[in-house]
Amino acid sequence: MAAVKAVVMEKKGNAIGLTVKEFPEPVLEPGAVLLKTLYSEVCGTDVHLLKGQLAGVPYPIIPGHINVGSIEKINGTVCDLEGRSFQIGDEVVFLDVHETCHSCWYCLVAKASTRCPSRKVYGVTYSADEGLLGGWSEKIYLKPGVKILRLPADLPAKDFIAGGCGAPTALHAVERATIRLNDSVVIQGSGPVGLFAAVFAMLSGAGQVFVIDPSPVRLATAKNVGVDQTIAEETSAGRIDAVFSLTGGRGADVTIEASGNPKAVPEGLAMTRDSGTYCIVGQYTDAGDVNINPHLHINKKHLDIRGVWGIDYSHFYKSVQLMARHKKRFNWHRLISRFYPLEDVAAAIEDVEALQVFKAAIAPGG
Repeated sequence: MAAVKAVVMEKKGNAIGLTVKEFPEPVLEPGAVLLKTLYSEVCGTDVHLLKGQLAGVPYPIIPGHINVGSIEKINGTVCDLEGRSFQIGDEVVFLDVHETCHSCWYCLVAKASTRCPSRKVYGVTYSADEGLLGGWSEKIYLKPGVKILRLPADLPAKDFIAGGCGAPTALHAVERATIRLNDSVVIQGSGPVGLFAAVFAMLSGAGQVFVIDPSPVRLATAKNVGVDQTIAEETSAGRIDAVFSLTGGRGADVTIEASGNPKAVPEGLAMTRDSGTYCIVGQYTDAGDVNINPHLHINKKHLDIRGVWGIDYSHFYKSVQLMARHKKRFNWHRLISRFYPLEDVAAAIEDVEALQVFKAAIAPGG
């Protein structure tokens, strides 16, 4: 069997580095699928992984948690949600979250499967010692039971990967924020999660959508997708004043934090109107503490605060369907700034961290 090239993120002492290594092509167990990787995303999570900012990561890993590929091998009959069997050559995507138990207290009682203690994530919490379980690889091994979705005919692979994990995560945030018709919505941060939160807020019937970000590249992208206003004020007071000015002096009905900067939280609380909703989706890693005043920021404002953690299959499925339905309007592939070969993943991570690109994608086949 031919060797498979993959990027391995491994820890040596206190340092974490990237190396291209070769793996044997796996022997498929019953119900497993082998994909030829077409594209894999690079996102902020990968920057955090390289810095060792996520707890419990079993280094070495093969990064790449949202991916698209063509089916190269199947062991047995594997079907989609509609009961249709997959075939060799099908272009598919899959939910990166796997091994959710659907039998614990969180799954069955709280109805919060994203907090299931058994869940694992491709490209994040599977070790490279377990196989090709990440997308920065020429091939990906899909374990039995992985939730696979055939790519809609009107959503090409390049358009799908432009959404990456940002699209389903943003959809989850918009659902949690319960945006109503004609709401004024502020998005703090216009990376992939923030941009898709803005798009899905518009599709949910928001009356006005405003995006805050310091990056001219990201604000230009937000303008291109049709948000009502972008805000690039340099000071916190300036950004808050801008939001109040745009909302009749009341503040936003809904504010979604998608910046990843803890300092955005007290600022977002301040710019949300009394009896409004503040939804936090960007704090995926522990980036430190901030000071808030429980009386002024929360209690007196009668504020509803909601956190968002991860995605489940419903968010993944619905985001794919929405991207397919609105592909002609948004031409998602335009969001991809650059494709990188496996050998250039270090440059891809550097560009993402430096905000030099809006969306970076890995193309293992060149």
